[in-house]
Amino acid sequence: MRKGSFHVEVFMTDETFHALEEKIAYQFRDKKLLRRALTHSSYANEMKINKYEDYERLEFLGDAVLELVSSDFLFREREDTPEGELTKLRASMVCEPALAFCARDFSLEQYILLGKGEEATGGRSRDSIVSDVMEAVIGAIYLDGGLAEASAFIHRFILSDLEHKQLFYDAKTILQERVQQENEGTLHYELVKEEGPQHDKTFEVEAYVGEKKVGWGVGHSKKAAQQQAAYQALLSRKER
Repeated sequence: MRKGSFHVEVFMTDETFHALEEKIAYQFRDKKLLRRALTHSSYANEMKINKYEDYERLEFLGDAVLELVSSDFLFREREDTPEGELTKLRASMVCEPALAFCARDFSLEQYILLGKGEEATGGRSRDSIVSDVMEAVIGAIYLDGGLAEASAFIHRFILSDLEHKQLFYDAKTILQERVQQENEGTLHYELVKEEGPQHDKTFEVEAYVGEKKVGWGVGHSKKAAQQQAAYQALLSRKER
């Protein structure tokens, strides 16, 4: 386990709940909803918990709430943007890597209840799981406090500082477009390092325009590392 992380014990304490609630600035009336939002099916199976007590149904609800709130936000904020562009923008904001990126702002991955097998194979760092739990938390807040509270959470952690986040979410596409516009050469990525066990590999990638290195990134997949490298390249270009 990485330095600075912790594993949630079988019985989450009041202090654990309170720590997460402090981070998300929302106090649950029904703590069982929060626990359910954090419970992965692997943990539910191990603990012989009712199969409907994991996060999957809450994720379904949270996904719908997120789509509504983000659609309303974009409709109001981007008055001159056509429907097709709004759809693409919304998709980039609520995609798996984007939600996982937002969730890690408040270390949500540290609170997920995972089965031993899923824990051992790197489930806590997997974007698919972290993003699903993010949606489940949205669903739990909606049931516990209503649409206004769920909307406040979404605005606080997903729709805030959108220009910066958009640069990260779409880094590869944005960098490709800018390189082509300026006829700088061919953008490509090179894998320079791969290490770690099969279930928890780390990849290091360098981004090049022609023969010039313009960025470097690391991630748990080649795609994530490339995205980070492109993002670093875009930040460097902004500083010119």
